[in-house]
Amino acid sequence: MYCTMLGHRILKTALTSTARRQQSLFSKIAAPYNSSGGITRLGTEVLPTMSQAVLHNDIVYLSGQVDGTGEDVVAQTKNVLAKVDAYLEEAGTDKSKLLTSTIWLKNIERDFGAMNEVWCQWIDDNNKPVRATTEASLAAPNMLVEIQVTAAK
Repeated sequence: MYCTMLGHRILKTALTSTARRQQSLFSKIAAPYNSSGGITRLGTEVLPTMSQAVLHNDIVYLSGQVDGTGEDVVAQTKNVLAKVDAYLEEAGTDKSKLLTSTIWLKNIERDFGAMNEVWCQWIDDNNKPVRATTEASLAAPNMLVEIQVTAAK
């Protein structure tokens, strides 16, 4: 696994500070960004290893969004999708322009139905993206779902 030990140390540190920052995520969503060579990076202050969103050629690429505060997959999925909405809005687009989505579940057998119900309530019925859903070990034990999307601007 790529940079496993370093990644776990960075993530553990970042998750602690991220949990504190999640309470005010939406007030900080328009935080600093980098722009260079036609590429704009958003949310660069959230984690030291990545941007939360990258804009290039009118395509918005979101990193995998997670939530460790919700008590179950329903709450976490709702919180993650709220983050997705916020980053898409900051990038100048919305869920009606989604192109792709990838969803990782910690326990697909137990949580797929509940996550999918939240997803179906959230998704724009007339503009569904392509989607892959799989089971994966997520970055922290309390994380149950991670969602990554790409959208047109």
